Amino acid sequence: METRICEAPFRRGLLLNVPLEKAILLAGPTAVGKSAVAWNLAQHLDAEILGVDSMQVYRGMDLGTAKPSSMERATVPHHMIDVADVAESFHVAAWTQCAREILGSIYRRGRIAILCGGTGLYFKALIEGLGDSPASDPGLRAVLERTAQSDLLAELQEKDPLLFDRIDRRNPRRVVRAVEVIRLTGRAYSEQQSPWRKKDGSTPGCTDTPQARMVFFGLDRAREDLRGRVEQRVDAMFANGLVAETERLMQRGLGKNRTASQALGYRQVIAFLRGECSLDETIALVKQRTWQFARRQMTWFRNQTNLNWIKVGAGESSKTVAARIEREWLQQR
Repeated sequence: METRICEAPFRRGLLLNVPLEKAILLAGPTAVGKSAVAWNLAQHLDAEILGVDSMQVYRGMDLGTAKPSSMERATVPHHMIDVADVAESFHVAAWTQCAREILGSIYRRGRIAILCGGTGLYFKALIEGLGDSPASDPGLRAVLERTAQSDLLAELQEKDPLLFDRIDRRNPRRVVRAVEVIRLTGRAYSEQQSPWRKKDGSTPGCTDTPQARMVFFGLDRAREDLRGRVEQRVDAMFANGLVAETERLMQRGLGKNRTASQALGYRQVIAFLRGECSLDETIALVKQRTWQFARRQMTWFRNQTNLNWIKVGAGESSKTVAARIEREWLQQR
């Protein structure tokens, strides 16, 4: 089942080009501290936060996605969180349309928007569009989903070696989609994805466009500091009841959602619930996969975007980091 859920009234054609120079964009790897910094920044600027996270859109997926707390959401308006059921399909096109509408609504209220998250594809879609990839073909998709992963990867390596080198091979959904696009178009998927920046490092389009004037920040930490935070977060998720949360979500249809069921943490807990591994093995695997994911996020943002990187010290408070970002943002406006 597919759904389209937006928080602002939809008026077709009015929000195709949202002026992102009015917003603060904040990205970075998982566990780097984005949400806390955005919350402190929003409080000081009287701003609203728009989540750029492909899994926080699902209701009930709370612990595994590290959603902002109820206190944080009560004191600062948050958008694009808890907008879809775990049994529903919610993809980048739906998110982009909703995000544009919500941004327009925030601007009409005379407030500042802070876009905060770690899903690079969502940032990219909002800034540069979705590219020219064709819509999914249900018949072909069904065939590919029955095909062995090893065969799909072999086909991808032969027909699109560039994408093969960088794709997350542990995510069957992405591999299936890549091969699907190749078969539908006869072209490499990597050739059809919209570019974020040119070879000279500039963003596509005219230099005087609102998107070219946007201020995009990225949070970074020392390697060992970030890895320690990843492991602490995973321990806290399990201590606070990630297994029980996953069991409840499975009863609500999580296992039928090919996107949501592949989310970090939930994917591994589902395997645990099926008796495929012990709890200790599951926790260790989630730590390993989350750290690998954080490293891929950093590589992706560094290679594809022109961010203003903010190095966060191990003992530095989120309030201090927010103040640093505010000063830099005011200077660049």
